[in-house]
Amino acid sequence: MLPTDGVVCFPGQTWEKVLSKVKKAVVFMDDRCSESLHWNGGAALLFEAGARNIKQFSSFEAGGQNEPKAVFVVSTVLKGRTADIIKDIISLSHFQYCVVFTTVPHSLHLLANNVNADLERNPVFEQFEEKLCEWMGDMNYTSEVMHAPVVFAPLTQHLQLLPAFSDIFPLLEVDLQSINEKRPEKKRFGSLMDVDMHSLPPVLQIQIKALASALNTLFEFISTREESFSVGPMSRLIAGELANHPQAKNRRKAAPNKASIVFVDRTLDLTGAVGHHGDNLVEKILSALPRLPGHVTDVQVDMLELTHLKQTTDTNGILAPGCLAQNQSAAARLLWETMLVAKQKEAVMEVRRQLVEAASKENLPIKMSLGRVTAEQLCSYVQLFRDSWGALESHCGVLQLGLAAAQALRHPALPCWDACLAFERLLLQALGDSDLAEVLKQLLPLIKSSESATGSDSGELSMDDLLVLLVYVYSMAREACPAGAEEGKHVEKVEKELIGALTLRLTRQTTLSPLLQEITGVSGPEKLTVERAHSALENMFETLRGVSHARDHLKQFSSVYTPSGGTHQATYRPLLKQVLEEIFHPDRRECPDIEHMSGGLTDLLKTGFSMFMKVNRPHPSDHPLLFLFLVGGVTPSELRLIREVVSSHKPGTQVFVMSTRLLRPSDVPRLLFNTDRLKPDIGV
Repeated sequence: MLPTDGVVCFPGQTWEKVLSKVKKAVVFMDDRCSESLHWNGGAALLFEAGARNIKQFSSFEAGGQNEPKAVFVVSTVLKGRTADIIKDIISLSHFQYCVVFTTVPHSLHLLANNVNADLERNPVFEQFEEKLCEWMGDMNYTSEVMHAPVVFAPLTQHLQLLPAFSDIFPLLEVDLQSINEKRPEKKRFGSLMDVDMHSLPPVLQIQIKALASALNTLFEFISTREESFSVGPMSRLIAGELANHPQAKNRRKAAPNKASIVFVDRTLDLTGAVGHHGDNLVEKILSALPRLPGHVTDVQVDMLELTHLKQTTDTNGILAPGCLAQNQSAAARLLWETMLVAKQKEAVMEVRRQLVEAASKENLPIKMSLGRVTAEQLCSYVQLFRDSWGALESHCGVLQLGLAAAQALRHPALPCWDACLAFERLLLQALGDSDLAEVLKQLLPLIKSSESATGSDSGELSMDDLLVLLVYVYSMAREACPAGAEEGKHVEKVEKELIGALTLRLTRQTTLSPLLQEITGVSGPEKLTVERAHSALENMFETLRGVSHARDHLKQFSSVYTPSGGTHQATYRPLLKQVLEEIFHPDRRECPDIEHMSGGLTDLLKTGFSMFMKVNRPHPSDHPLLFLFLVGGVTPSELRLIREVVSSHKPGTQVFVMSTRLLRPSDVPRLLFNTDRLKPDIGV
């Protein structure tokens, strides 16, 4: 099998172990594993393998009287909260046979229990097997505990997400301060690039090692020796962990295939992550439609158009929602891939073409219309299928994607998307013509203009939108307007004004969005005091200042901004584009910002010898297979950008994109202002 084929079938392969155990079992699964399963074929996989039922991994669930077998699938360490939930479920059930799968390898369970020895057996798993029998009430009952790396969610053949690591996000200056607080004065780190694995909190170490371990199992499966490279401090830690993975040494000696993997920190370019580029259909679908409960990526598609039901309060919630993960039919898979990477106009036309083709196949009375594709037109095509059960079943994947496109195109939040895009363009030009303080001042009237606006359907900007715009400005601010000491004081003064205006706006909100609830720590406006709002916003601006310094250590990729000249306007230069153009540069130049992470003594010797003789250092473009891993998320627009750069610079290279999540602009403020990046949730 070719390594490229191996990468495509690997996520499904990781589920084989679980599927072999689910016959006649009730399956309990946590959200992160459910999301991985969702993109690998969904619940149908488990039912086809003989599972009786699938339930949420929750203390409020249990097996029935006549269900003696349970399978648990979790993405966490088997102790603390995770162990408590398993115990609760078992004690409410009548199980005689329990199987537990965890995505966290046994070696990391030892680390979580402060055991450093490398043991032959799996004592932590064996002890947990005994506990399972204890909780079932009979030591003669059967229990099994094992590791299964079911963490990969294949969105397309060339894009895989790892939902189990969706909250991993590169560290910022505020996190460096937290790390330094616990260290003696003389041993404090000067920058995030100096931070090593051992100085991180144990839960973050376990999360990074688990990610490296999952990637190692992939390279094992495709018999590949990888060279690891990194751009940014968090990427450096992950790449280093993968390069020095204890089980990888033997694989690398014998592996017939070779590949490069380049890790890139999301925080080095948040401009692209929060930008409302306006030219990608999936970005609008992800932002407009409500999320599937418990999922990070997929959304709920309203299926009412496929019935004759009318939209009333009685029909709310009566239909199960549709979604974007359509892996049953080849036509739907192809349509999804086009929607993800094509420009919006092309994507919408492809949706129409596929719906017309499906209707023609079923001899449905379709009225062809040329010209601009509208949401109403797409809905009218979808409605043709509602009286034919066979046609509905045959084309349900394409119909769900068609409905998702139509619902996004007619969504009331779209004017607001366009308003954000317009403001971003204005700010981009202003950054070149004024200093940062003046640019920030331009946000003041926006904040004050509609203090009660929800922003959802008026084109007015909501509080959430304003936070996204602030991230946009700060991610480019430093190189667009380099600051001196005087300028720094001026910026500080304007920041205080902004905090004051935002505090006033925040305390006058009639409702708080989920993001604002998370940032302020209160569930409703009636509980929000001026002091609490002010303090939350001060912390937010401290984080934003860290965002503006994220590229300080970079030599070549230090700017994502091109100022305006006599003939052109100021433009945003995506960091990802710069990195890829450097990797595929025909001169194979050495780039100081793309660091090669060596694994072992031979690489160190090579480095030593290279002082005396010419030794070719590994370069990311050495191999025909390149993995690009974006730590902290990737956007649909970036997927198109990657495809365009590769096809114009080195079309023979196979590039697989991997990331922790598919980003919406609104995800970034949550990851910046309300995620404890140093202490991810590992279920303990």
